[in-house]
Amino acid sequence: MTLEEIARQLKKYKSAAIFCHMRPDGDTLGAAMGLKWLLESGGARCSVVCESPVPEKFFFLEGFREVGMAPSGAEEAYIAIDCSDVYRLGALGETFERAKKPKFNIDHHISNSRFGDFVYVEDCAATCEIVSLLAEYFDTPLSPTAADYLMTGLSSDTGNFAHQNVTERTFLCAARLMARGADIHRIQYNMFKKQSAARALLFGRTMSGIRYLLDGRFAVISISRRQMEECRATSDLTEGFIDFPLSVDGVEVAACLLETADERYKISLRSKGRADVNAVAATYGGGGHILASGCMLNGSLEEVIDKLRFTVSQYLET
Repeated sequence: MTLEEIARQLKKYKSAAIFCHMRPDGDTLGAAMGLKWLLESGGARCSVVCESPVPEKFFFLEGFREVGMAPSGAEEAYIAIDCSDVYRLGALGETFERAKKPKFNIDHHISNSRFGDFVYVEDCAATCEIVSLLAEYFDTPLSPTAADYLMTGLSSDTGNFAHQNVTERTFLCAARLMARGADIHRIQYNMFKKQSAARALLFGRTMSGIRYLLDGRFAVISISRRQMEECRATSDLTEGFIDFPLSVDGVEVAACLLETADERYKISLRSKGRADVNAVAATYGGGGHILASGCMLNGSLEEVIDKLRFTVSQYLET
């Protein structure tokens, strides 16, 4: 389907629930809130839901405290935003999948499984980039608040416009959002500069333990639940940690291992371009993009590191 066709279908419904993926980031939240604004500008009633609490760092934006934990069930349509597969919805995945109502899937991950009735997937910098283009098919120009939502996702999923996924169109989208009133300075401060003492402490402890494998081309950081407890930090504060080991000269692939339960780790993978980390993540049932992907792995810390070391070595160009 084209974006114009997606817009035409969305306009048919008077109410909708917009689903964010579990452990929400700036892109899923920004795209959801931006889409909510678009649909409500046309007279629909919308809610944004997520199985996980919204991290406090997003509360500088209007409306983020009102994101719910589940839909009412009375909505006419369900929309999954920035979700590569229905399992990324976590506990809400079954709710979404079993609903006997029109289901939309709008996403930017090349690993998207194309679930739902109305699907638009495009490999680009951020789902917020897609929603900002979708806005062109609605009658009401974006408000400064809506522009802030979309700019937040655009900037967060591109590492403040520094990642290799940034294209000319990404900057054009950002320019249009600026023209609609997006406050890029406030967004960049809250998303990339402002941090708590707990995050700073956890960051320091984590980076002091970087491990270099495969002749220094693969860097691994790990964060245990005990470390987070000692630093009085929460898992959402670890967003962005992986960018530091990837910045080390000679490192081509970086992995962040976040302990979520006994012998269970959430893996975030990043590449400078010499390895397809989407393929690495897919080996373990995950996915994302060639340069940024993720998955879940079970086992002891050393077992998980060994698995990743072997798999990364298979995809790392010599």
